[in-house]
Amino acid sequence: MAGKGIFAGLPWWVTWVVVPVILIVVFGGLLATALGFLISVLFKVLIAAALIAGVIYLVRRFTGSSSSSSKSDW
Repeated sequence: MAGKGIFAGLPWWVTWVVVPVILIVVFGGLLATALGFLISVLFKVLIAAALIAGVIYLVRRFTGSSSSSSKSDW
C-alpha cells in the first residue's frame, strides 16, 4: 500500500492527528459548504412535505366526504 510507505517512519501522532487536522483545514470550507447544502436541501424537503400534507388535509377537510362526485372527476 502506498500510504503505508509514506507514513512508515513517522510517529503515530503525525498519522492520526496532524494529517487529519491538515486535511480539515485545507478542505474544511468545502466540507462545510457541502454539509450546509445538504442540511438546506433536507430542510426544504421537510418544509415542502409539511406544506403539501397541510394542503391535502385542508382540501379533504373542506370538501368533506359528502361530495363524492368530486372523487369521480379525478
